[in-house]
Formats: sequence, structure tokens, C-alpha cells
Amino acid sequence: MDDRIIVGLTEKVVVKGTNGLRKRLVARIDTGAAKSSIDVKVAQDLKLGPVLVNKMFRSAHGKGMRPIVPVKIRFAGKTFKCRFSVVDRSHMRYKLLIGRNALKRGFLIDPNKK
Repeated sequence: MDDRIIVGLTEKVVVKGTNGLRKRLVARIDTGAAKSSIDVKVAQDLKLGPVLVNKMFRSAHGKGMRPIVPVKIRFAGKTFKCRFSVVDRSHMRYKLLIGRNALKRGFLIDPNKK
């Protein structure tokens, strides 16, 4: 039997920060994004870090350097640590984007799932 977890295009996520800090967010699931990303304000509020590396990224808005931090998240009944790029997502509807680097941990996407 297939043990992959089916998720929709958006999912409720708990992001765990340092010192027991937590934040509940609705994340956008994006198979077109190679890496997951988190809003800079959310990362600051949760005191995420340390910065593992700064990487060059390409997006619809152009190229730029982004810090990469380890983030512990829980969604769809699964808790794991994953690398997220920290970027200003204040102008976007979702402060958290789950990309393929997290989805490859056993998730399938069903666009009809609510």
C-alpha cells in the first residue's frame, strides 16, 4: 500500500521556532518551487536560525541572495525539519511556501482537496 500523504494546494502548518515559540499558518503548496520559503517577519518572530548559507535564487521577481535556515514544521500529520529560504513575502497572501524539497518527503498533491 502506498504510504504517501495527500495534501491540497494549501495546508495548515505549525512552524516551530526556538524556545518553544510556534506559529500556525496556512501555507501554499507549490510544486513549481524547488525550495520552500518563509516570510522574513515570521522568521524573525520565531527567532529562526542559524543561517546555514546564503544562496542565489531566481524567481518571477528576478535574482537575489537569500539566507537559508533550518525550520521544523508540522503539517498533514507529519513533523520534520527542512531548509527554507528567508524572503520578504509581506506582499503575498501566504507567508509560507512549501516547495519540492519538503514535498519529496512522502506527499502527493490533490488540487481538489480542501
